Amino acid sequence: MSSQAKKISAKLAVGAIGVVFGDIGTSPLYAVQECFAHGLRADPENIIGVISLILWGLTIVVSVKYALIIMRADNQGEGGVFSLLALALRTARRAGEDKAKDGSPQSAGSVHLARAIMVAGMFGAALFFGDSMITPAISVLSAVEGLNVITPRLANFVMPIAIIILVALFVLQRFGSQKIGNSFGPIMVGWFLCLALSGFYHIVQAPGILTALNPAHALHMLATHGALSLAILGACLLAFTGGEALYADMGHFGLNSIRLAWYGLVMPTLAVNYLGQGALLLSHPEASSNPFYMMLPEALLAPMIALASVATVIASQAVISGTFSLVRQAIQMDYLPRFSVVHTSALEQGQVYLPKVNMILCLGVIMIVLLFRSSSALAGAYGFAVSGAMLVDTIMVAYVARNAWHWTTPVVLGLFLPLFLFDTTFFVTATAKIPEGGWLPLSVGLVVLSIFATWRRGRIYLRTSRQGHHEKLEQFVRGLQPGAVTRSPGTSVYLTALHDDVPPSLHSDYQRYRVLRENILIVRITRTDEAVVETKHQAHVEKLGKGFWQVTLYYGFVQHPHVTNDLRRTMQRYADVDMANPTYYVGRSIFINGPSQWKPAWRKRLFLWLANNVEEEYDYSPMPTDQMVQIGTQIEV
Repeated sequence: MSSQAKKISAKLAVGAIGVVFGDIGTSPLYAVQECFAHGLRADPENIIGVISLILWGLTIVVSVKYALIIMRADNQGEGGVFSLLALALRTARRAGEDKAKDGSPQSAGSVHLARAIMVAGMFGAALFFGDSMITPAISVLSAVEGLNVITPRLANFVMPIAIIILVALFVLQRFGSQKIGNSFGPIMVGWFLCLALSGFYHIVQAPGILTALNPAHALHMLATHGALSLAILGACLLAFTGGEALYADMGHFGLNSIRLAWYGLVMPTLAVNYLGQGALLLSHPEASSNPFYMMLPEALLAPMIALASVATVIASQAVISGTFSLVRQAIQMDYLPRFSVVHTSALEQGQVYLPKVNMILCLGVIMIVLLFRSSSALAGAYGFAVSGAMLVDTIMVAYVARNAWHWTTPVVLGLFLPLFLFDTTFFVTATAKIPEGGWLPLSVGLVVLSIFATWRRGRIYLRTSRQGHHEKLEQFVRGLQPGAVTRSPGTSVYLTALHDDVPPSLHSDYQRYRVLRENILIVRITRTDEAVVETKHQAHVEKLGKGFWQVTLYYGFVQHPHVTNDLRRTMQRYADVDMANPTYYVGRSIFINGPSQWKPAWRKRLFLWLANNVEEEYDYSPMPTDQMVQIGTQIEV
């Protein structure tokens, strides 16, 4: 790696510390405390067992599973469950193509497998959306509730202040993950250093806690506590919340930057702090009611509460950024209708801001705060979405490892079977919390899953039902006979997403009026993986004859299309076409209720609503309104 690349990676690593690790970095506030809140005695054997369970859980789930294995499964640098879904479906498709080449028919089992992969991926993504609403609510509430420690008289201000902070947090999203991370990064670096210093002091006082590094203590605890072990595991899960954000936010900061931050700072400081809390409990078992704050001398208590409050607010950023990435991937894979996507960095393509999604998240989080009113009331909802998403990740990456990476079956079973059992245990434990709040992410997840499945089904239906309805452009041009159509002076520009087909608006003009302009430009906008496309590479022009031109305009992921200026410059360079006063034709599809039968009927109504609210490319590409003609085409569904 070059010195310049190392500088960029280090800069992104600081940003990652401020965005990606806020959630998992604030878990020491409550994870150990929650482990002893279910009737577990704070005796030396249990203390060492709990700390061992947390440390080895972090090692297995985050350091090994996510940072080393799952983050290998990127989709052009993007992470998250949709990246896994894309890889898994691509692998299943290739397997079907290989069978077809061998002359073997596609089996029903392979079709069912592809459907199962698709459903699992959509369910995991839907659960992450549920978590993305809960984490900001519980993080900000727990932060502001620190005011109660200072004085109970401030209790009435907790809710209003929490809502103000949440609104401010979502307003900040428009500036992009990197700018937010650069602001939050130094604060979180200070937070992690404070975690290490406070933990190290108590480790020196009671070095016996270092025996917790032996995983045998964790296994012994689980084997000797019967049904209570499930409650302890559920509490330990709080130490891993935020682990999935490492993968979901990979597109924002890159694999190397996140690994550098995790192994270089976050994991060591978390481990030292958890060991320090265990060391405190060995000397003072009565501190199990709040070991984190009781580690601190009284003089440092107020400053640490203030820093913890800021850190827990920052924790919300990880899932917000991850949600933007997942929505963008869902749009690209045609599981969601198109939203306006704003790229906020020229270094990382995955750093995006989605205004409508940001507004939906903000409103959802505020509603949750008003509904639950306290972080303790939300505690039951916290682990369900996280454990479900982690379980889906394990299942899908195992499939990818065996069939795409071609790992041997013994290696896959030896590595992923323990991870599967580990995640399944956590998920089963979390389901017991459904009546206490787990219903919230489950409900949000089911709603999002319904949207995914409905949009996917509708798009497949439209593709299959309208096959053959569009005439090929080259065939259309060849069929134009001299004298069969009147050609008027000037230029018409037809913007279309269809590369080789005749735009419906052009076809409609020709069929109804038999009048076409002297010059016809068929223009398509294409996004590239580069940040900025140089002007000399921004257009591809193909002359079709008879006054027809096919133009493709290329834009980098941080560029905003300006069709009018770019098209004028392009045509001046490549052809002698009159661009003084062109007319821009933009098609808008209007979907109406047709004869097709969908069951249940609400899914059809949902698809029609989604399809009629899609943001078209020209919605955020400025064009002169006095030169633009919008033509609506009704499509029955």
